[in-house]
Amino acid sequence: METEQTIRREAVTGAAGCMTAVLGALAGFAVWLPHGRWGLSGSFEGETNPDVLWLGLPVLVFGGIAASLAVFVALRGRWRSALTLAMAVAGLAAFGYGFDVLAGPPHCAPSC
Repeated sequence: METEQTIRREAVTGAAGCMTAVLGALAGFAVWLPHGRWGLSGSFEGETNPDVLWLGLPVLVFGGIAASLAVFVALRGRWRSALTLAMAVAGLAAFGYGFDVLAGPPHCAPSC
């Protein structure tokens, strides 16, 4: 039988987890924003890069959520869940590096 205090503690922990996830998503968006503005504005010879939106934004937002929740869960002492989330962050990072989701503007040779 759960007491009122146990229910309240679980509600506070759930709310703190949700706020952690929101802050992680905002951090991922903040990291993506400088690259996203470049990719969508077409600042280099008028070309846009839709991969910055379709690949870069989800990778960074989900990565921010997973990283913040990994820290939150680790602080609560649930190491197996924290390790799983850390592996998810590593997988997202590998995907991001593999598809170069944060590629900067193409550099032109000095002869251009």
